[in-house]
Amino acid sequence: MTNMLQMIKVSELFDVRYGHSLELNRLTITSKAKGIPFISRKMGDNGVAAYVERIPNLDPNPAGELTCALSGGVLSTFIQERPYYTAFHVACLRPLRNLTKPQLLYYCLCITENRYKYNYGRQANRTLPYILIPAFEEIPKWVNSANIDYFEDAEKPQENNFIPKLFDSQRKWHYFAFSSIFELKKGKRLTKSNMTEGETPFIGAIDKNNGISGYVGQSPIHEGNTISVNYNGSVAEAFYQPKPFWASDDVNVLYPKFNLTPAIAMFLITIIKNEKYRYNYGRKWHLERMKQSQILLPITLNSEPDWDFMEEYINSLPFSSQLCA
Repeated sequence: MTNMLQMIKVSELFDVRYGHSLELNRLTITSKAKGIPFISRKMGDNGVAAYVERIPNLDPNPAGELTCALSGGVLSTFIQERPYYTAFHVACLRPLRNLTKPQLLYYCLCITENRYKYNYGRQANRTLPYILIPAFEEIPKWVNSANIDYFEDAEKPQENNFIPKLFDSQRKWHYFAFSSIFELKKGKRLTKSNMTEGETPFIGAIDKNNGISGYVGQSPIHEGNTISVNYNGSVAEAFYQPKPFWASDDVNVLYPKFNLTPAIAMFLITIIKNEKYRYNYGRKWHLERMKQSQILLPITLNSEPDWDFMEEYINSLPFSSQLCA
């Protein structure tokens, strides 16, 4: 019999208290460089709703604490690495023992994973201190060995060039048939009963996780460096597939007739997704219909797709440094 995981209350590891309960419309918003983070109940952006000027006679909370939304994006929990102010219904959690950044991030996740217990009518104002989380001794080894600096400077572009304009008097666009720039192939049905465990990405007709709905033991049926496009389910969701994979029969696979790079793929995927409005449950984007469809692309002076421009544009954008090679 395996040992039970030792659980403790949030209040046994953190001093839990209410934040400042400020209203953003009464504060002066300023730049990120000069301002103090104003933490709200939102789920993203580390909870930061804006950056505000320091309030006379009111000190910000110290850096190194966790903030937790008690309503709204309930239990959205983040590390605050700068002194900060908070809105209403935001709790501040000060560690009662020394915790590393990876350990704090782990507890952010542990707390957030309890949000399924709450809804609009059941907030966490009174119950947060009593939520159970793993004891310090139960922190997995992988947490302490995690490289949290992996995405340091992730927001930087691949190339430090100015962002070229998509539309101006010099930039021309033209329609191309999908079949003229891609060889289009269909996925293949694989039922759950026939799936085996393995490492081959299985691409389903979903709208997240790069289309990967699982991993199977079957050999890949499609090559990497291709684009998968759902023709059923979440129609027109498109993803770049860097590795060989198995695609379900609800997915079309686009094999490039040109030199496809991750950057060019990102450009094309954005355009493909803009075609969603044309399709629905009763009008699928099946293989034959896709072959007859057209895609609007920037062109060169010779009226050919301007692949160099597409790559340059994507590589000039923030976070492009994280594109897979």
